[in-house]
Amino acid sequence: MNIPFVRPSLPPRAAPGRRARAGARSLAMRLALLLAAAPVAAQIATQTTTPPSAAAAAPAGPQVPPDVLARALALAAEAARAVAPREARVEVEPGRLDARLTLAPCARIEPYLPSGVPAWGRTRVGLRCTEGAKRWNVFLPVAVQVWAPARVTAAALPAGARLSESQLSLAVVDWAAASTPPVGPNEDLAGRTLARAVASGQPLRAADVQPRQWFALGDHVRIQASGSGFSIVAEGRALATGVEGQAVRVRVLTERSDGGPVLVAWPVGDHRVEVSL
Repeated sequence: MNIPFVRPSLPPRAAPGRRARAGARSLAMRLALLLAAAPVAAQIATQTTTPPSAAAAAPAGPQVPPDVLARALALAAEAARAVAPREARVEVEPGRLDARLTLAPCARIEPYLPSGVPAWGRTRVGLRCTEGAKRWNVFLPVAVQVWAPARVTAAALPAGARLSESQLSLAVVDWAAASTPPVGPNEDLAGRTLARAVASGQPLRAADVQPRQWFALGDHVRIQASGSGFSIVAEGRALATGVEGQAVRVRVLTERSDGGPVLVAWPVGDHRVEVSL
């Protein structure tokens, strides 16, 4: 018996053209969604990658009128020149007033140097309103630089090293970079001992070298006493070791005995002291 083969029925296959059109519509919808979201994504990316410092600038403080600023800087420069070496070049750079200040209008502003504040290094100049509905007083930060020759090291040296002229040179440095001035070009440092290590090219200051001993206990010394309009020279005997920069007691010697008055003096050289009366 012949059994006929029956092919199972399958769902009708979509025509190639219709399927292609359906895929194109789906792709177009996806592209449209991506394009619509692109500006939002770009905006979010821009907001998250912009640094805060660029988004908002630091607030500036009150502005000082140009003529007042010029007088303030000239005042600081004049005060610095009074204590600077004769050949020094003085430069004064202004800072900014505190951004939190709110100053009332003023017809006349007078700059001044605060009492006890040196015109040296990072310091300040006072500004006071003398003609205005509301008086005020503020301080302008300034940086004073004093450029002049000084003794510097030609190479790095350790603490305890004894200095020689071959280890030293001259260079123009900022004397106001520290509270104490550097050693000037005419001061002799040969034979002095370093109190601490120094770098190459570093200006030497008083604290960098060990103080000199000018005389010993019991040595005879020459006393130079000076006052308003007079000067006296006498002989004395040291009651302690005379160390540079340290006050010492000396007894004045008289022709009749060595029991004269005791003075407090400052060692200034080899067996020499000075007294201010």
